[in-house]
Amino acid sequence: MAVKKKRPTLQDIADQVGVTKMTVSRCLRDPSQVSEALQAKIAAAVEVLGYIPNRAPDILSNAKSNAIGVLVPSLTNQVFAEVIRGIESVTAPAGYQTMLAHYGYSPELEEQSIASLLSYNVDAMILSESVHTERARKMLHTAAIPVIEIMDSVSPSIEQAVGFDNLAAGQAMTEAMLQRGCRKIAYFAARMDERTRLKMAGYRQAMETAGIAPLTIQTEEASSFTLGARLLGQMLAQHPDVDGIFCTNDDLAIGAVFECQRRGIAVPGKIAIAGFHGHDISQTMLPRLATVVTPREQIGKVAAEQLLARLKGQTDWPARIDLGYQIELGESL
Repeated sequence: MAVKKKRPTLQDIADQVGVTKMTVSRCLRDPSQVSEALQAKIAAAVEVLGYIPNRAPDILSNAKSNAIGVLVPSLTNQVFAEVIRGIESVTAPAGYQTMLAHYGYSPELEEQSIASLLSYNVDAMILSESVHTERARKMLHTAAIPVIEIMDSVSPSIEQAVGFDNLAAGQAMTEAMLQRGCRKIAYFAARMDERTRLKMAGYRQAMETAGIAPLTIQTEEASSFTLGARLLGQMLAQHPDVDGIFCTNDDLAIGAVFECQRRGIAVPGKIAIAGFHGHDISQTMLPRLATVVTPREQIGKVAAEQLLARLKGQTDWPARIDLGYQIELGESL
């Protein structure tokens, strides 16, 4: 059985340098408190021993971690990868670490992740949902730290929201498809999280306003190119007269486009296809995908800026920040 290596301690450094543990601790906290010669010796010992500071005592004594908890439903979804990039472009230069937790679109797992992050005394938290369990809400209230919910600027929020109007965006893209001549438009929905439901509500509203019956194909599965291709096959088998498809994200839309190409179905000649979010690949494929372009990285950046401002004492922060969206017609409509 492998023997676990002992982690170097402050005492190990003190023994190597020939000073007290308190002196080493004082130097690591504030090097100016010891001579430059001693600073050099301690730095060399830290390097040789591979010492890793243990911040747990600081966290416990100060109730401050210089860390921000970030909860995302997926670590493979490009949307949230870009959100995290935006967050860390602000937090890292300010000296804050991000502690990431992934909950797979499960409210119960989100609740567990919130409890775990709060146990580390994170200074603030960014959540990717507006729907939470009652226990999660109670824990956040008790923690009394700044909380921001992202990706939705309309739904009721705990304190502050940064995002865009998913319902309006879904409605706007559907209206654009109708204006391009589509009459039987199907909506492909996956995961069935709250944002998907809002987009789908916008789609339904536009269709009903136009006097056309909505048609949705829904699944709890995770979005992928493969799923988009499969949903297209299912739709063609059940509704061969569909002339438009609006997908809850670009993954499904791209998969549907590829499957149309494989079957020899002209896009947009026979079927128009639109996605949501505006991933890079959607703008480089042929045909260039019609999509709702959302400001994912900017959402992360603004959310982080708002949190840091609040941590510095700002009290007049806005409850909602809507960063909008753009309708990109591309070449698939």
